[in-house]
Amino acid sequence: MFLTVLNSLNQGFFKALEIFALTLLGAIPLGFIIAFGSMSRYRVLRYPVKLVVWIVRGTPLMLQLLIIYYGPGLLLGNNWWGGGAAGRFTAASLAFIFNYACYFSEIFRGGIQGVPRGQREAGQVLGMTNSQIFFRVTLMQVIKRIVPPMGNEIITLVKDTSLVRVIAVYEIIWNGEKFIKSSGIIWPLFFTGLYYLAFSGLLTLLLGWIEKKLDYFKV
Repeated sequence: MFLTVLNSLNQGFFKALEIFALTLLGAIPLGFIIAFGSMSRYRVLRYPVKLVVWIVRGTPLMLQLLIIYYGPGLLLGNNWWGGGAAGRFTAASLAFIFNYACYFSEIFRGGIQGVPRGQREAGQVLGMTNSQIFFRVTLMQVIKRIVPPMGNEIITLVKDTSLVRVIAVYEIIWNGEKFIKSSGIIWPLFFTGLYYLAFSGLLTLLLGWIEKKLDYFKV
């Protein structure tokens, strides 16, 4: 029984890891794009972007998962995702990417705007282009500033992966809970907490190491 439970939990945990990795890969670059949109000097771009970010950050991720997965079929009469596991996983991944991109965008925006304007002006005096100023002057300071808040969001993301169960993506908690119904045992559900604790602990150590590596760069 123990090996059966362990195998099931491992399968669920690997599914959660897939959601976690895809979210970071998609949300970080998209977050930068959204951040630049929210800082645009053109109101026609800035205001709609800010409105979308406000809506996404102000509504539960669970609600967004349900709308993104069920919305096309119920509102448009066309189920984009299909009824299989692959479609549910794709919908969940896109919902997570867009949600976290909006959260990351605010962190990126704060980091970029927090760099003193005088440093950018100094780069211009030295004849640097805007792209050179951003990558050589601004970006390193932004990275230093955003590591702590990004770390908090990344740890939250680890736990939020459990929400995909609302659209029947079989992550670790789903796989642990099924033993309550099938075998009448609850201890596999407690074991799922150990997976989250171990993974969150490893990420905490990694993020702490990154912060120490960036200590040489004072802001």
